Amino acid sequence: MTTSDDYPSPLDRLTRVPRDAYQVVRYGTGPERFGEYWPGGDGAAVVLVHGGYWRARYRVDLLRLLAADLNARGYAVWNIEYRRMDLPGGGWPGTFDDVSAALDAVTGLGAGAIDPARVGLVGHSAGGTLALWAAHRAAVPPAAVVSLAGVCDLALAARLGLSDGAVAELLGGGPADRPAVYRRADPAALAPLGVPQLLVHGTADADVPFELSRRYAVAAGPEATLLALPGADHFDVITPDSAAWPRIARELARMLPAREREDA
Repeated sequence: MTTSDDYPSPLDRLTRVPRDAYQVVRYGTGPERFGEYWPGGDGAAVVLVHGGYWRARYRVDLLRLLAADLNARGYAVWNIEYRRMDLPGGGWPGTFDDVSAALDAVTGLGAGAIDPARVGLVGHSAGGTLALWAAHRAAVPPAAVVSLAGVCDLALAARLGLSDGAVAELLGGGPADRPAVYRRADPAALAPLGVPQLLVHGTADADVPFELSRRYAVAAGPEATLLALPGADHFDVITPDSAAWPRIARELARMLPAREREDA
């Protein structure tokens, strides 16, 4: 069984991804402020935020296979990197601000090819935290946010000590130590966000408990839909050839429908 500190590397499978399928684009200064832009589609775009409990050893390549799959389904894709908490400037608020800046940059990609009203934001695990948080900060709010096995409730995750106290490391202490920071950083404290949300979580997830998404869905109310996947684990939700992924992709397509033809 893998743990959150032993993410399986997708590098042995990345030979499926052509080297020229995406372009590396910077959204700010510094080595970590960049993204992989996959052009294409009819104006709909998906912004991907990888997980890894905000630690530097986990990088943008974690979601590259997912980016390839989404691009093949007709979306432009912006697979972003950001400063993790153990890098200079990372943690609170730098990690969060990077994701917000990257989201704001998406509509400038592709020489205006992306429709600002048809941008979806998808985050996995710790990236789910950042995706939900960034949705309420965006200059142009995304049309939908999808949290895949997300750490949606930071206060609960801190109390559980997930991944050797990763949340306390990210925010500089626990909820009792830094209540004002948790009120500003925790998606569960910010909900409702005013954006349609899909929370996807496998019931067999050993890395991020299903309860975090369930509790967040209650806090978010009717703007959030909880999709429980019986028997799915932490990585099924980001694996294109898993049994779980086609259902997730269908839900995303429902939230970001194809553009109507003007002559229809």
